[in-house]
Amino acid sequence: MKRVTFIITLALLLLPKVASSQLISHTGVVPGTYDFWVYVPQERTARDTTKLPLVIFLHGKSLSGNNLERVRSYGPLEALKFGRQIDALILAPQAQASWSPSKVMKILEWTENHYPVDTSRIYVFGMSMGGYGTIDFVGSYPDKIAAAIAMCGGGTIKDYSGLNKVPLWIIHGTSDSAVHHSESEKIVAAMKASGPADLLRFDLIPGASHSRLGRIFYMSEPYQWLFKHSLADSVRTVDRSVQITEEGMAQAYRNMPGRRNLKVISYKGGTATKKSAGQPEATVPVTEAGDSTYVIKKGDTLGSIARRHSTTVESLCEKNNLTRRSILRIGQRIKL
Repeated sequence: MKRVTFIITLALLLLPKVASSQLISHTGVVPGTYDFWVYVPQERTARDTTKLPLVIFLHGKSLSGNNLERVRSYGPLEALKFGRQIDALILAPQAQASWSPSKVMKILEWTENHYPVDTSRIYVFGMSMGGYGTIDFVGSYPDKIAAAIAMCGGGTIKDYSGLNKVPLWIIHGTSDSAVHHSESEKIVAAMKASGPADLLRFDLIPGASHSRLGRIFYMSEPYQWLFKHSLADSVRTVDRSVQITEEGMAQAYRNMPGRRNLKVISYKGGTATKKSAGQPEATVPVTEAGDSTYVIKKGDTLGSIARRHSTTVESLCEKNNLTRRSILRIGQRIKL
């Protein structure tokens, strides 16, 4: 562990300061928990003592498993690739089947000890299974969290009173066929039954499907909302000025500036290897709107394309207005 700390210190603190960012994978670093990514918005010098806010991203069931690259298939890490500016550290673990609040906490504590985290500005942002994970984690450790967003989820904890201490935005669509909106409504009812829920926002978006709400990760609004809150606030309040609109979701991909490269470094089991440090990631064709594209070849299926490009069939269908039964034509160009 000392060797890991030393290596990360060198990688993050002793490099010359340049206007670039890093995405660092951690495999087997915190035994008995999850593998995870940490995004650092800029390299730092030894004299830079600035603390940064941290966003914990909890993914849905489709990104579960043992391939950490899948966690970049949607959500904040993919939004970064498309140019979304997120001025915070991002902690993105990968679950195998479900989220354990205690395991997430162990990873958070490790991250606090190895990265410049502003502990008064820790946020959670999860969807689907990650929405459940958000509710369970925030409800278990409310004194650690400045604000949280739970989309398309529910909860499994027994005591929901802790959630009333945290500015919490619950978002669900009325046409969600994967997780019915009644799951979020149960959380709202449980919170109100356990005490004043003055810090709760609950938006039930008419006609929105499960995958539709995934577009919110690519908008600037959720991050603006999170960063309006801090544990250092003299009085805890919840912002209600930031809005998620249907127009905003429709324009989510178009409103990003375009694909950018990240330095990627890998840490495995206590040793560090440079995956592509100092080198740009491999790129694919980019449209004027900033979407990566792929040209259909003979034998391609949505499943094979998703596996090859570390994305999901659901994401491909959403971005290209397709269904799982859509016929792919050779030469057809689709967004990844």
